[in-house]
Amino acid sequence: MIDVILPVLNEAQALPWVLTRMPDGYAPMVVDNGSTDGSGNLAAGLGARVVREPQAGFGAACHAGLQASRSEIVCFMDCDGSLDPHELPEVAAPILGGAAELVMGARTASRGSWPIHARLANGALTWHLRRRYGVRLSDLGPMRAMPRLNLLRLGISDRRFGWPLEMVTRAAEAGWRISETPVTHLPRAGRSKVTGTVGGTVRTVHDMVKVLRC
Repeated sequence: MIDVILPVLNEAQALPWVLTRMPDGYAPMVVDNGSTDGSGNLAAGLGARVVREPQAGFGAACHAGLQASRSEIVCFMDCDGSLDPHELPEVAAPILGGAAELVMGARTASRGSWPIHARLANGALTWHLRRRYGVRLSDLGPMRAMPRLNLLRLGISDRRFGWPLEMVTRAAEAGWRISETPVTHLPRAGRSKVTGTVGGTVRTVHDMVKVLRC
């Protein structure tokens, strides 16, 4: 069984769709990061394991889920309906086959699913990863798979929106084999707290730039 860590902050609208599409062999672990819309209770009622993380921050939720997980391989993905859990086996396959230590789901955007300001920020970050670390990625996507113990040993310290980028930079510094596989990017349910507004994107990029400077 592979634990799928789902950081959640007020995603009650998308949770039923995400959880009912979880493939066999993949166990959803919802990390409720202070939701006020009943997301945690809803997830529990739908059969998901729920972890409560009171410290605000995307990275804090990811870290709490990682600490609570016990599977040999773990996956991460957003729980907003923008990613289809049915594609998790394709992302995890290179890890299971021993071909990589970190696999990223490279999002293929459907119409209206990815605002232009978010695409530009993503492009700038992947360019920097290629220039500084030699990591060739087309997307810094949130659907990922990796061995759990290896990830714990990286010692990721960011607890905000820099967590996803720090994972890649530390993995590159540790000599991990990093690859990507295409996944579908769908219009999310509701407005994104990260890329749904220019302000949200700016905050995310600010956190990630801090990671790069370190």
